[in-house]
Amino acid sequence: MTRRNGTGQVRKIAHWSDNKTFTGTGANTVPVTNPATGTVTGQVSLASVEDAHTVIDAAVAAFPAWRDTSLAQRTAIIFKFRELLNERKSELAEIITSEHGKVVSDALGEVSRGQEVVEFACGIAHLLKGGMTENASTSVDVHSIRQPVGVVGIISPFNFPAMVPMWFFPIAIATGNTVVLKPSEKDPSAAIWIAELWAEAGLPAGVFNVLQGDKTAVDELLTHRAVKAISFVGSTPIAEYVYATGTAHGKRVQALGGAKNHAVVLPDADLDLAADAMVNAGFGSAGERCMAISALVAVGDIADELVSKIADRTNTLKIGDGTRDSDMGPLVTKVHRDKVASYVDAGEAAGATIVVDGRDVDADGEANGFWLGPTLIDNVSTDMSVYTDEIFGPVLSVVRVDSYEEALDLINSGPFGNGTAIFTNDGGAARRFQNEVEVGMVGINVPIPVPTAYYSFGGWKSSLFGDTHAHGTEGVHFFTRGKVVTSRWLDPSHGGINLGFPQNN
Repeated sequence: MTRRNGTGQVRKIAHWSDNKTFTGTGANTVPVTNPATGTVTGQVSLASVEDAHTVIDAAVAAFPAWRDTSLAQRTAIIFKFRELLNERKSELAEIITSEHGKVVSDALGEVSRGQEVVEFACGIAHLLKGGMTENASTSVDVHSIRQPVGVVGIISPFNFPAMVPMWFFPIAIATGNTVVLKPSEKDPSAAIWIAELWAEAGLPAGVFNVLQGDKTAVDELLTHRAVKAISFVGSTPIAEYVYATGTAHGKRVQALGGAKNHAVVLPDADLDLAADAMVNAGFGSAGERCMAISALVAVGDIADELVSKIADRTNTLKIGDGTRDSDMGPLVTKVHRDKVASYVDAGEAAGATIVVDGRDVDADGEANGFWLGPTLIDNVSTDMSVYTDEIFGPVLSVVRVDSYEEALDLINSGPFGNGTAIFTNDGGAARRFQNEVEVGMVGINVPIPVPTAYYSFGGWKSSLFGDTHAHGTEGVHFFTRGKVVTSRWLDPSHGGINLGFPQNN
């Protein structure tokens, strides 16, 4: 089914450049679908090479003036954006739900977590302070400064169309860069809404731009000589490509890749707490999170009881349209829904036990929605595809082991190192785990250890390509370059008389 606007035409989602929508010359579009209904709600433009150049050129033209805009003025605009976002974040949440499918409360939580980085950026002046040494040599002073890199590209995934871009662009803009955001073509409208909000907040034209598209748009960002840095979040194979291509063309690249996140539950853990956490972390946002727990490692003889508790909780979840009273919505596309279901089929065929089967869920939504209920699979072995692959759906696999050492080796021998968690009441075991596990983000009795904005986000091994994590101080360093100035002044200079109070502007 295709939904049309009042004129009988399908809504077209265009690019954003110079603080206005930009249709572009590209003739190709792809449908945008409401996952809860299967209805096509719009057609998003796919940029041509010429479209990409137009948008990038706008960012290039805006950079010198924005770089030279005072920190006080930049911060005022960012704070205004923060205020507008806080007032109207429910609008953005509804847009996310309509194109991604996650329930509205989850979408609202996504916006709030992204807003934390906006708030962090409001204090950017403190983080851009340099150092000063007077008389490093006779009459010679040395000081350090940090300056913006220029035009930066942000390539974001479908699962967090607001939060992931907000990991990057508030800091990039606050530090004096201009931005070209390439959102996922599956849910592109959130990016345009954000662009309109920036314009309302007073951001100058060309500082924040949106380039819709597919691989053509991505490749132009990766190879265009005017783009100086790339921030990417997505699957590991694409992250490898982005990193290799971007760095080959002289760019800074932070490419956050895939994950297979484990939660270890030790015999002394509070099993009710652990069961609640596994349901929340495994099935929230339909499992379409890079920080989702997809592998539960049950240590010792607790597995039967723990699996039973998880199953009881899972069976109470309401699956349906995200705008209704539901706990979990649909998957983002039919193709993705069927791919996730195929992993459940493969696990069952390989001998795993399907404890809760979401393949035939009775959802509170239209029949054409992309439904797959939460699925709990027990007795999973490490050679099964349901364990080895990043499924990116509401599938929680249970692996049984005999010891802490076996659980730790299971995690450390894997290719990913994004997030992990341990559930225990033993402080010594928790401390040992945080020291020994080879993962970038660790939770202790916390299933989804996404750090707050003033820390940095990112994993190890094949979960991150590049040396710099997202947001926090590492994000500030990524979007700036250090410079050291050595100066000698032989004669003093004098200013005129002004008895007014000194002001920053």
